[in-house]
Amino acid sequence: MLKKIAENIKNNRNVVEKRELKPFVELINKNSFKSEKIFSDIGEDSATIKNKDKYILLTTDRIKTEFVRNFPFGAGFSSILVGVDDIYCCGGKPLGASIILSFPDKTNGLKIIEGICEGSKRFQVPIIRGHTNTKDKCYELSSTMVGEIRKENYISAKTSKINDKIVFIIDEDGKIGNASNLYWDTVTFKSSEEILKKREVMITIGKKHLINSSKDISNGGIFGTLYQMIRHAKVGADVNITKIILPPKLIGIGYTLETFINMYLTTSFILSVPEENSQKVISIFEYYGLKATIIGNFTAESCQLKINDGKESIIVFDT
Repeated sequence: MLKKIAENIKNNRNVVEKRELKPFVELINKNSFKSEKIFSDIGEDSATIKNKDKYILLTTDRIKTEFVRNFPFGAGFSSILVGVDDIYCCGGKPLGASIILSFPDKTNGLKIIEGICEGSKRFQVPIIRGHTNTKDKCYELSSTMVGEIRKENYISAKTSKINDKIVFIIDEDGKIGNASNLYWDTVTFKSSEEILKKREVMITIGKKHLINSSKDISNGGIFGTLYQMIRHAKVGADVNITKIILPPKLIGIGYTLETFINMYLTTSFILSVPEENSQKVISIFEYYGLKATIIGNFTAESCQLKINDGKESIIVFDT
């Protein structure tokens, strides 16, 4: 079982892509202009720009062309969702979004815009700027989200500490998305009040200063997200796969751990939590209607990802 899970992680296309991006990210980081006004940038879900007693938060995401072409409404909605979660996962509050959009077909273009507007209303984030091109022969959709947070409450994605607990957060109240059986949808069928409450827990966590690091789980799945965290923090991670429990709805339709770890899990996070704070953190998330589980530990082995079943262990990545 361990070997099958390890191979599954290694061959996950989204994990492979994130690993392949490393030299390009390092090239940009090494050669681009630096400013004292920037507190934190590459490696974060949301970069931070200093602004007196607050940080301005900034994040940018591109939606895959195939998704935009085949599921235009869902792609538009997702362009808001991904930015919103990047802002919330560092304890911030989204303020507005800017969209870049190209489409060759007017009917699909209008569906994309409908999805963008629905996401804007559902997450209560205004669309404040953008660029639209109706003459290109291809589809293109990307979004930039702006937010803010008080400096002392900011949660970085790359400050996990050795011996911290790895805490997996998930909203178990979801369904399989229309676009893919690897998409756990916890938002499209809920009210703004409910989906925002489950995100604002991160603002509460930030104010209480209970965790060292956090990252939302997107297309890399649980282990793709965890790999990014350990790479930037220069720590390792050891995960007990028996502690990763699937939502009951997924178990009921025959999903296994092998499939689950490859899923894009909306309203979900990986946290780095000091052991003494772990039970308090779990209680807070449960109060907000989210499942919180300790699945492992951050370790001293830099960039090493290890999995175990409580008896045996295997190294998945060591670089």
